[in-house]
Amino acid sequence: MSIFSNKAKVAPVPSAAQVRVEKTDRQWREELSPDEYRVLRQAGTERPYTGEYWDTHIEGVYQCRACGAELFTSREKFDSHCGWPSFWAPLADGTVRYIHDRALGMERIEVRCTACDSHLGHVFEGEGYGTPTDQRFCINSVSLKLVPAAEATPAAAED
Repeated sequence: MSIFSNKAKVAPVPSAAQVRVEKTDRQWREELSPDEYRVLRQAGTERPYTGEYWDTHIEGVYQCRACGAELFTSREKFDSHCGWPSFWAPLADGTVRYIHDRALGMERIEVRCTACDSHLGHVFEGEGYGTPTDQRFCINSVSLKLVPAAEATPAAAED
């Protein structure tokens, strides 16, 4: 089902694995850098081709930089030539939620972390993406933290 259809599930319920993270604005300001706060808490964006992960090809899991919730994996990451990290699907249903965004005179679907409600980026849909879902999750690098596969599974690194 298209996320753009009127029947789309726009705000999924958090998965059982996700714990809801609630902090005051003051706590967020103390924990996040000014750039992280501007993007994650104020729905800002970073300039294209400037973020840490737009051209990263390391295997691993991408977490929410604000709360650590696992959101995407490198298996679903692809080069969309847009200047931001792009994924064709989130890690699992319920890890992100969708909000209709009509800012800047256009209609888009904003993507937020379900666990802490941080802004991640936007999702776009179209057959031209050549992905299994025909979707491109265009996510700000500053919203993410990559945990390389070697660090995520220390036992595998010992072999």
